[in-house]
Amino acid sequence: MADERAFTYHGGALEVARRLAPGAPEPWIDLSTGINPHAYPLPDLEPEAWSRLPESGALARLEAAAAQRYGVDPTCTVAGPGSQALVQALSRILPHGAIGALGPTYSGFASAFAAAGAQVIEAERLEELDGFDVAIVVNPNNPDGRTTPRAALLDLHARLARRRGVLIVDEAFADFAAEGESLAPSLRATRAVVLRSFGKAYGLAGLRLGFALASPDLVASLRAALGPWPVSGPAIAIGIRALADSGWLEAMGARLRSDAARLDALLQGAGWRIIGGTSLFRLAARADARAAFGRLLAAGILSRPFADAPDRLRFGIPGDENAWERLTTFLRG
Repeated sequence: MADERAFTYHGGALEVARRLAPGAPEPWIDLSTGINPHAYPLPDLEPEAWSRLPESGALARLEAAAAQRYGVDPTCTVAGPGSQALVQALSRILPHGAIGALGPTYSGFASAFAAAGAQVIEAERLEELDGFDVAIVVNPNNPDGRTTPRAALLDLHARLARRRGVLIVDEAFADFAAEGESLAPSLRATRAVVLRSFGKAYGLAGLRLGFALASPDLVASLRAALGPWPVSGPAIAIGIRALADSGWLEAMGARLRSDAARLDALLQGAGWRIIGGTSLFRLAARADARAAFGRLLAAGILSRPFADAPDRLRFGIPGDENAWERLTTFLRG
């Protein structure tokens, strides 16, 4: 049971995979995370990035770079050590009334709020979130890539605001989504938060960097919840450079869209039905998906299963031609 939770709570549990399939060929191919396999090239860093505590001015420059990238005011931008840490902070500072999420979706919100003494109830339709004190929408959704139009989110916020409700929109996978659908540039003046993940789009999940684009009434509480030095010096330096590199992001978006189409064709050719996804992952279904997960493990390929949907697996994008060839050989075998 513990091993299954390691796979179904989030991706990246390679140590568990190795324990369950000790004879699998190395290197492992980790397709379970939805993280860009083509990481942003790491720049040379000044030694002070490692040896000194980050200065407040450096953090402010990082938040200004993020504000420019996401189209918001710098005073509304709060940097943290990964978007999950920001979810944890929100679960502690927001009122613990009725909390709803458009589901099925990423389980990290439910776990965070549960640890803070609250329960997240999943709603099947956006309109059902009107009656909650805190409403959560992952957009694009994880794991199926479902998107909610910005106009619908703005309407939801207006209805929530009349009851002093808070809207949280998690845009962890929005960097390569359609232009103009992010809620961030239309961030409302009160009781709204948009979360952005740096590590997924830039392929640097180990850096632990994320941003809350929050209405002014929530910024001070979020900063206090995170405490001093919320982001490391290396993360600040790399984040400032990467967020300003729009050329890299545009070229990477085109590459990932091509890779996602290639993965769709490969999976469909092997009898899988594509349910959805983003350019960083694809959700596919087949009746024997759980058995296929085990066979993939034996082949040294880690995908992402779901405890409540045993007919589905999520596949990330292979990182190089060797990974593509191994996956192709397995699926055609």
